[in-house]
Amino acid sequence: MDSCVIVNGKVYLERERFAQAVCIENGIIKAVGTNEECRAAAPAGAREYDAQGRTVVPGFNDSHMHLYFVGENLESIDVHGCTSMAEVKKIARDFIARTQPPKGTFLHGSGWNQDYFTDEARMMDRHDLDEITTEYPLVLERACGHAVSANSLAIEMAGITKDTPQPEGAHFDVDENGEPTGIFRETAANMVMALQHEPTVEEIEHTLRTAMAHAAEWGITSVQTMDVRPGGWRETLQAYENIQSSHPTLRVYHQCNFMDPASYQAFLDEGHKTGAGDSYNKIGPLKLFVDGSLGARTATMRKPYADDPSTQGIQTLTQEQTDAMVKLADENGCQVAVHAIGDAAIEQVLNSYDTVCDGKNPHRHGVVHCQITDAPLVERFCENDILAYIQPIFLHYDMTVLESRVGKELASTSYAFHTMNKLGIHTSFGTDSPVEDLNTMNNLYCAVARKNLDKKPEGGFYPHECMDIYEAVDGYTAGSAYASFEEGVKGRIKPGYYGDLAILSQDIFTIPTDELLTTVVDATVLGGEFVYER
Repeated sequence: MDSCVIVNGKVYLERERFAQAVCIENGIIKAVGTNEECRAAAPAGAREYDAQGRTVVPGFNDSHMHLYFVGENLESIDVHGCTSMAEVKKIARDFIARTQPPKGTFLHGSGWNQDYFTDEARMMDRHDLDEITTEYPLVLERACGHAVSANSLAIEMAGITKDTPQPEGAHFDVDENGEPTGIFRETAANMVMALQHEPTVEEIEHTLRTAMAHAAEWGITSVQTMDVRPGGWRETLQAYENIQSSHPTLRVYHQCNFMDPASYQAFLDEGHKTGAGDSYNKIGPLKLFVDGSLGARTATMRKPYADDPSTQGIQTLTQEQTDAMVKLADENGCQVAVHAIGDAAIEQVLNSYDTVCDGKNPHRHGVVHCQITDAPLVERFCENDILAYIQPIFLHYDMTVLESRVGKELASTSYAFHTMNKLGIHTSFGTDSPVEDLNTMNNLYCAVARKNLDKKPEGGFYPHECMDIYEAVDGYTAGSAYASFEEGVKGRIKPGYYGDLAILSQDIFTIPTDELLTTVVDATVLGGEFVYER
């Protein structure tokens, strides 16, 4: 554990309350107050850091993301933000030319979004990926992660033909002749992703460290990450143990994805229950999926999509299956966090929680994303004190398609961040990275301004749901700490709490909202140790 004293700062305590300095001893905050008080409390040999008037906030806590995939994305074909198919193809070809992988190597990338394409606004298929390469099996994930495109070689190597049956709770597209088009939705993606090399523990460690370094650049000191899943979870946990027992730069709370009782029971039988672990590496909730994404039109809706009446999304678990998994976790004293985006999916999850909650929620079960809602659906969260894991950064893209997907009336009551806060719902901030980047300032901006990163629309998108900066920072710190049962040691700058801090380049509490987009993190402190300095 490390010790330091940060002086001459604007140290955020709670709404409109600030201190000048903070002292951390052996990784724990010892004192908060004036420069003189904190210097007097500092142990011999403690590092003194002059904040030079800059703002100091609790370390950010991303309450839902995929840390391993963040690292993998940084090390593979990254096509996030591409505005055309041509750009995607060029980036992928350049990656192959630059890295020169051995022939036959499975190639993977992510980030394309057909709604950004200005040349052909459609999903990429096998023919598009064949234009990139026919020598390597290639799979490119849509930005949401709920649809992938595969080239012909990948489809052939996976043994998928027009005679291959459709998987339960998922779908792969076929053409007029019944041949696979190369588009795989939801868990059908596993049919081609199975070609991917299973990484060794050492390779997982390397990828995780890449991601952890990126997180530190944005003042993130804690993540709640979904990397534990069937097939390889033991290796994943071993990689985390190796990292966290040597030189941790990030605290980790695992959201563990198992979709059937047998695989989850096997996990439980080895002692992996919510709360097991230590302050740097801890088992969190069972993570389930009951639907897909808005962008891929696989989020489950009560009514057909306004811009595609042929579908209401894809239900990946039935009500009965969801009930059974929630009951199994709850009976074992475990938390549950369920991915639900469409209004029908959210209703399904809340119905399941009704079976184990009776006005109270001691295990802190929650809904991840909770995007498409009407007012009664939001109010239902209050009945059993259900948590809401929200990702304000999703508005950057989703506001461009939301009204066309679900209609203006439902759009006006969706992404109801301010309403949730006003109702007292426990909300926490995340990014779902690598679906969106880990950039904490962009996430805060979308919550406060309700604009995209181009600062549009003027006045904000349904601005009645804007949060203020204090609500947003608290959601990203104290709110996320509550989601992992750590509100007594994390998420505030006060004595007895972990010495996890972020030092910002600008005073985010007073600058014009648009200037959040130019704010960066100057330093990140974890347990009193500076793990990042710009």
